[in-house]
Amino acid sequence: MKNASAVSALNALSHETRLAAFRALVQAGPDGLAVGELRERLDTPAATLTAHLNVLRAAGLVNDQREGRVIRVSADYKQMNALIAFLTEKCCAGSGACGPVSVCKPSRKGASK
Repeated sequence: MKNASAVSALNALSHETRLAAFRALVQAGPDGLAVGELRERLDTPAATLTAHLNVLRAAGLVNDQREGRVIRVSADYKQMNALIAFLTEKCCAGSGACGPVSVCKPSRKGASK
């Protein structure tokens, strides 16, 4: 990850509602949540949530997929893991004393393991 991408991601997460939305999507797993369900969980007006999701989307932290009339939003785990790796790169002065940073690799419901 490059510095500009990290700054964009960290900026996107620097707002309480966006951070809550991203955490809810990470917790929901790779199938994500319908925008309406996310809105209800966060108790946020639809237009406000749309604006926040646009910021997260621009930073590459979330993806969305249309399912008929429903838009389903999910966390981009690859981008999240890249950000974590960027932040922890050369941790402990590169000694490796901390061990490797683990990454989140969720599998879709019903997918074979």
